[in-house]
Amino acid sequence: MSAARILLVEDEPDVRLIVGDLLAAQGYEVARAEDGLAGLAMVDSTVFDLLVLDVMLPGIDGFAVCHAARERGFDGAILMLTARYKVDDKVTGLQAGADDYLQKPFENRELLARVTALLRRVRKEALTPVLRFRFGGVEVDFSRGEVLKNGVLVGLSGKELKLLRALVDRRGQVVSRELLLSQIWSDQPFITPRTVDVHVAWLRNKLEEDPRVPRHVLTVRGEGYRFER
Repeated sequence: MSAARILLVEDEPDVRLIVGDLLAAQGYEVARAEDGLAGLAMVDSTVFDLLVLDVMLPGIDGFAVCHAARERGFDGAILMLTARYKVDDKVTGLQAGADDYLQKPFENRELLARVTALLRRVRKEALTPVLRFRFGGVEVDFSRGEVLKNGVLVGLSGKELKLLRALVDRRGQVVSRELLLSQIWSDQPFITPRTVDVHVAWLRNKLEEDPRVPRHVLTVRGEGYRFER
């Protein structure tokens, strides 16, 4: 199993260095951001298993980052760090979509224990299907059947939208052509796996910045396809 990817959003340089190095020493892949806007930009461009968010951030606070990340389809775990520990603050964080709360100052052992527990839960749970999703310059509203690329409406056929939904719902996983056929073309029993390949090519042409070198809809040779944000 690949190392879990963690995004640490913390404006205090010393804390960002110490906590980031602590997590990296455990074998995690750690990215760091010093404010909320930078953190959200990284959430949009990279898949993370866990966000570690400081509450008191410049610009937009950790609550707003947490809420926005959930709105954008982030389905990993979120751990919030705060120097304050009022009940109202904790409730606000949980309502925004946080999974856990840790008060500063904290013991390194407790931080690591909470991170381990959250990652264990995330990796056991199935991905939750999303109604809205962003990747690269693409915004998808599955509930309305609308897709925007760099703000411009993109026309997808019904089958293309279902294919995108199937891949996004299993993001990070290899999805076989046979599974896609059974899920999307169940009403057309004589369709061949080549049909999947053709529709994937159409999706890439419409959604990828460079369809010849796709970043999101990836081919896994001999197995199928994998979607990466």
